[in-house]
Amino acid sequence: MYLNNIFADPERLERLANIAQSSLLPLVKGALYYSLPLTLISFAIGMILAVLTALARISTIKPFQIIARIYVSIIRGTPLLVQLFIIFYGLPSVGVTISPFISAVIGFSLNVGAYASEIIRAAILSTPKGQWEAGYSIGMSYSQTLKRIILPQATRVSIPPLSNTFISLVKDTSLASLILVTEMFRKAQEIASTNYEFLLMYSEAALLYWIICLALSVIQQRIEGKLDRYVAR
Repeated sequence: MYLNNIFADPERLERLANIAQSSLLPLVKGALYYSLPLTLISFAIGMILAVLTALARISTIKPFQIIARIYVSIIRGTPLLVQLFIIFYGLPSVGVTISPFISAVIGFSLNVGAYASEIIRAAILSTPKGQWEAGYSIGMSYSQTLKRIILPQATRVSIPPLSNTFISLVKDTSLASLILVTEMFRKAQEIASTNYEFLLMYSEAALLYWIICLALSVIQQRIEGKLDRYVAR
């Protein structure tokens, strides 16, 4: 019924087309200036946390194991939106005020670090024990074996799930709109509040998210294809 009314009214159809066209550039800018940088920065920091956390989980040092377990448990056991609200809206009550973008980076990085650490840990543990023994047999230390033999193999195994984590993070950045980061979805909200075409604006934002994720999926497949050449058949 809604679509029938639109197509039956040429003036309204033209108005919607003009709004979609004029709003495209602001939405793309929101993606380029905030959504994608937020994704890249958060993922890079999150991967550093993930590697450190994964190594702490498999280490023989009990305090490291406990700290890593608690960190992963808290992040995985609480909603991402709640974490963002605690960082941006909660911390000022104890005198810690952080800008919207930095708050989003902290929240997303902690989230990525916890989830990706389990992926990396599983990839490391999936490496046959014979690989460790082979490293020790030629005189390598634990750290040398881990760095030169185990991690390269674990990297190949973890690439697909980590790529999916990255793509999911692109979509999760829309939550940053709720802590005042003017990323793509926030831009769509601002424009919709002036023209009241909420369905059009949110659909246009969804389309852009889909295009970005589709492009990333193609890149993911190519990377996996190149890595497959180094896997024994």
